[in-house]
Amino acid sequence: MPNALIPSDKDPSMVSKVLLELVSRIPTSGEVTTSDPKKRAQLIARSTAVKAAGISGALSLPPGPFGLATLLPDLLAIWRLQQGMVADIAAAFGKSAYLKKETMIYCLFKHGGAALMRDLVVRAGERYLIHQTALKTIQHILQKIGIRVTQKVIGKSISRWVPVLGAVGVGAYAYYDTAQVAATAIELFSKDLKLADSKENTG
Repeated sequence: MPNALIPSDKDPSMVSKVLLELVSRIPTSGEVTTSDPKKRAQLIARSTAVKAAGISGALSLPPGPFGLATLLPDLLAIWRLQQGMVADIAAAFGKSAYLKKETMIYCLFKHGGAALMRDLVVRAGERYLIHQTALKTIQHILQKIGIRVTQKVIGKSISRWVPVLGAVGVGAYAYYDTAQVAATAIELFSKDLKLADSKENTG
């Protein structure tokens, strides 16, 4: 993983810059549309959640300051894994064309801050409208997400001082978090989608 993607501290602005670079790199998927895309998506979700739990639990095992050093690499590893999962779920539903920065942010972080997503994706009946949003709006949203992520990092740092029990808890949370991302992605890509220009999309 490139060192440029690892913030040197827990500064929310640094985290938001990392997030912008992360969501700007939309992964490709080898998945193909199936006759039962929801079932396939659920299998992808379970498999990815297990992997996320394993990665996060293993990285949280080193105690004390050595454990603290794994916090941000841990988060980045999980986000990249979740990104690949979102891409696979979109492909399973035949909706890869709708994989944008906006939909990636929505899937990764909607469960932790639904109110922040109103400028990105909105539901209109059985259809979701994806706003092709101005960069400044995306940056503003990611700044707020960065603050929440920083708070999470500080909270998770406590578990690094209780290695085995901490690893179990961190792994369980990674499983839960990944399952929530998958649920959002399945709900989104199983519906009719439409790209809509944002009123702010002038740049």
